[in-house]
Amino acid sequence: MRLLLVEDDRDLAAALAQALGRHGIATDHAARAEDAEAMLAVAQYGAVLLDLGLPDRDGLAVLRTWRANGVAVPVIVVTARGDTRARIAGLDAGADDYLPKPFDVDELVARLRAVTRRRDALAGNRIALGNGHFDTVRRELTVAEGVVPLSAREAELAALLFRRIGRVVAKAAVEDQLFGLMGEGGGPNAVEVYVHRLRRKLEAADAAVRIETIRGIGYLARIA
Repeated sequence: MRLLLVEDDRDLAAALAQALGRHGIATDHAARAEDAEAMLAVAQYGAVLLDLGLPDRDGLAVLRTWRANGVAVPVIVVTARGDTRARIAGLDAGADDYLPKPFDVDELVARLRAVTRRRDALAGNRIALGNGHFDTVRRELTVAEGVVPLSAREAELAALLFRRIGRVVAKAAVEDQLFGLMGEGGGPNAVEVYVHRLRRKLEAADAAVRIETIRGIGYLARIA
């Protein structure tokens, strides 16, 4: 999972990103509401962690604007405003969950999994792929009743492409999803490497889905 952390305290954001990384959760960081909105416009996130005390706008106003504009990404408010009235206001503004600071990272991870499970349940958590399917909750690819082993990034790539069967996904969007807007851990050919690995696994399993490279644009998953 990749999430967007909207937090003006850079030290706290760095520590939280490190802790979440140990759970296999990658993060992009925005210190201002303006930055967060720009990042949401160009990248796909599994969830947003939103602090309310932002320097340029109040977090609740930001959240209301997102929901009014149709931004459906799950949002967990993480804030020092922990009283009952503040929690009610956050949930009424469109938050999927509300977690007062300080909090336990393990609890945050459990809440993240819960809100993404609810989202996937509403959207349907199985993507049909001809002779198999991809489970978006378990990040599990099954072909002819056999599970195809995928690494975390291969599974993230599969989820991105399979949700858009028949549509081209820009290479930049794939790169952002796998490595973040800062490109951590990704070299100049890293996207091609993961696409190649996933393609080979699909071919080895005789899957009915294929991944095509649209030169100069991106990638297309289609049922063969």
